[in-house]
Amino acid sequence: ITVKAKGHVDRMWRLDCGEVAKGDIAMFSDTGLYDGQQRELVVSCYLIKHGDTYMLWDAGFNKEMTKPPADGSPAPYSLKTTIVDQMAKLGLKPGQISYIGVSHYHMDHVGQAGDFPQATLLIGKGDHDALKDGSQAMADRASLAHWLKDGKVDPVSGDRDVFGDGSVVMVNLPGHTPGHHGLIVRLPKTGTVLLSGDLGHFREQFTNRGVPTFNTDRADTISSMDRFEQIAKNIGATIIVSHDPRDLPKLPTFPVPAE
Repeated sequence: ITVKAKGHVDRMWRLDCGEVAKGDIAMFSDTGLYDGQQRELVVSCYLIKHGDTYMLWDAGFNKEMTKPPADGSPAPYSLKTTIVDQMAKLGLKPGQISYIGVSHYHMDHVGQAGDFPQATLLIGKGDHDALKDGSQAMADRASLAHWLKDGKVDPVSGDRDVFGDGSVVMVNLPGHTPGHHGLIVRLPKTGTVLLSGDLGHFREQFTNRGVPTFNTDRADTISSMDRFEQIAKNIGATIIVSHDPRDLPKLPTFPVPAE
């Protein structure tokens, strides 16, 4: 991280953007680490206030994605509330979001993006390229269709100091997808947090290097995990593995913000 400035945001809210029902997690390791294991996962989004500017990081599931299957089997995903409804409890409207940054193009991270068409989309260039050329089947082009047509999009190469003061930094961590990013957020009281995106879905993936079978590049994933852990150590950041429910207590429960 070449950012020298140590500015900070005003506050950050962790938003509930869905849940993944308890299920088989074998797919999260291409070496059989988790065969026979089950786990529940949470889906988190983050609303960041920087002065008068609001940024949304990731956009979770949308309601369509969480409808029960036609065959009557239990829905694998659930969504109790929307980002827009949670923002309303804070007295905020969708049009107040200036930036929507996404860690990557998977459906559980971009599902509600379309509710913020005026926002500038910040997305890794590798992911943006894949969305445009249709090379990745798991890329959720439907949820990001607005930005593939005429929405304002800013493809991010490498790291990006979003506000130019070191308060919010997109960290280049490819491997899960070609343009996958994590996020550094500096808060005045809480200190520095490092959001994982999907570099790891639960803590054990970092400790035993579990690489999902559906990642786009194994070597990049391992390299990104190494970089992620070194960054956290060197800047004294609290790691938040965004899908791991055990990391929820590291931030206040909505509507209380981290300050």
